[in-house]
Amino acid sequence: MKHLLSLEKLSRDEMVAILRSAGSFKQQRGRDPRKPLAGQTWAMIFAKSSTRTRVSFEVGISELGARPMFLSAAEIQLGRGEPIKDTARVLGRMVHGAVIRTYGQKDVEEFAEFSGIPTINALTDEEHPCQILTDIFTFEELSGPIQGKVVTFVGDGACNVPASWVWAAAKLGFELRIAAPKPYQPSADLLQRAGGRVVCTEDIKAAAAGADVLYTDVWVSMGKEAESAQRLQTLTGYQINQALVKLAKPGALVMHCLPAYRGKEIDEETFEANAATIFTEAENRLHVQKAILNWIVG
Repeated sequence: MKHLLSLEKLSRDEMVAILRSAGSFKQQRGRDPRKPLAGQTWAMIFAKSSTRTRVSFEVGISELGARPMFLSAAEIQLGRGEPIKDTARVLGRMVHGAVIRTYGQKDVEEFAEFSGIPTINALTDEEHPCQILTDIFTFEELSGPIQGKVVTFVGDGACNVPASWVWAAAKLGFELRIAAPKPYQPSADLLQRAGGRVVCTEDIKAAAAGADVLYTDVWVSMGKEAESAQRLQTLTGYQINQALVKLAKPGALVMHCLPAYRGKEIDEETFEANAATIFTEAENRLHVQKAILNWIVG
């Protein structure tokens, strides 16, 4: 049985297979006879709010022939303290797969262990594998193979999105530069486990120089609201703006996984100048997640 719990546990070949399949799903949308989930019901268990993840998975599951069942963690017994393994053992007897968006990585892994059904990590505090697969698909769709290229992440480099970028860089052979203050750089343990070409620096200009992609995310992730004031103060200056774009390679992509807080991690002018890329990236969540679902039941 397959799961998508993290990029750490996904092989290079599996990543490549998903990315290749995503292109087919995008090209054939509305004309594709494949219904690999026909007759199934998939649970979507969300402890964290979402726009793109929820909509793309609901639409994707439906288009592949299954019925999506959205379950807010606050509205089921998980919200009253039921152990995740008990919820898993119940749902595993009733549904055919699960998409989980929550805080703890251990919760997703425990659900997969006890449910006995395919399980997809739709975001945890440790990783965001569906997003980074989408980002790579978008880059390759617009700019060609990512192998050998330079991706520069600017901002909070210690959160789930850059962590998944670290694993992707190690497995797909591109250079990742993370421009962040020292307290917001990835842990030494993560970098050592992943390997690959990853450079962490406080020098945002050096990180941007000659990059093929400039990428950012919010400075205050869900669950970090109590740290807002400190984060905003420390991360000021780690912004993608027109001056930074000029340091990157001509034609470099500017990407953001959304939602975007203009004037913080990216300025209004730069966001709007690159909106076509950013919203193609958002759209591609649907196509990549259909590819993930197809791979996971294949």
